[in-house]
Amino acid sequence: MEKPQLPDFLQNITVVLARTSHPSNIGSAARAMKTMGLTRLTLVAPNLIATPQTEIPPVFDAERPENFVLPEESFVLASGAKDVLENARIVATLQDALADTTLSCALTSRKRELTATMHTPRELCPNLIEAARQGEKVALVFGNETFGLSIEEVMLCNRLMTINGNPNYFSLNLAQAVQVVCYELFSHVDLSMDYLRPEHEYATHAQVTGMVGHLQDAMDAVGFFDRRPPERLMRRMQSVFDRAQLEREEIDILRGFFHNIEKKLKQD
Repeated sequence: MEKPQLPDFLQNITVVLARTSHPSNIGSAARAMKTMGLTRLTLVAPNLIATPQTEIPPVFDAERPENFVLPEESFVLASGAKDVLENARIVATLQDALADTTLSCALTSRKRELTATMHTPRELCPNLIEAARQGEKVALVFGNETFGLSIEEVMLCNRLMTINGNPNYFSLNLAQAVQVVCYELFSHVDLSMDYLRPEHEYATHAQVTGMVGHLQDAMDAVGFFDRRPPERLMRRMQSVFDRAQLEREEIDILRGFFHNIEKKLKQD
């Protein structure tokens, strides 16, 4: 069975990473996105730190955001999602990133002096998917790994989203948070999984009956029926295999086994 096509409306959903500091997190976030059918990524003023793999990180110039080039470390962690990074939009401010959006969700796990209600991804995602389906532009906004989104950045968004977790220990990596939210979104896309299910070639009634007859011959050959009448027992065996709904290959395996038993008995 052919793989289903991703719906076009997923292109109306953008993941926005604001002031991300670790090069690998950008690549891992891209991988998490593409796994769930999202490919539109916007980076807001990346503020990359030095790492063992990126000893001299590129410096973002707000005057020339288009000149910013991600380091190789980001592409390595992106794995098969390098195209997401190559096509990423890079801007200087969150205002620029959200200019054409109608729904923007700020991801936050902190209490803030805001009156807006915080929702979980499971609560918000059905509405976000429906908005994207109707052609609206939707943004999922994630903040810096250490400080998250500033209150000014949160106030630019019109929805608050939080990932609920252990109140005594809640420490999701940025890419993990992106994965959780993208999964919740994708779970509402209703994409068929039939292509993942193996195709079955079920055995016909005649094939099952033939196999049961072969089984009876093998049982008879080993003396199983010396003190047992075969009729009632074989009816039960026929019923067992009918309920099992065997595949043709399984019938062949069983008949091969019975054949070897008969062959071995003749040799002895």
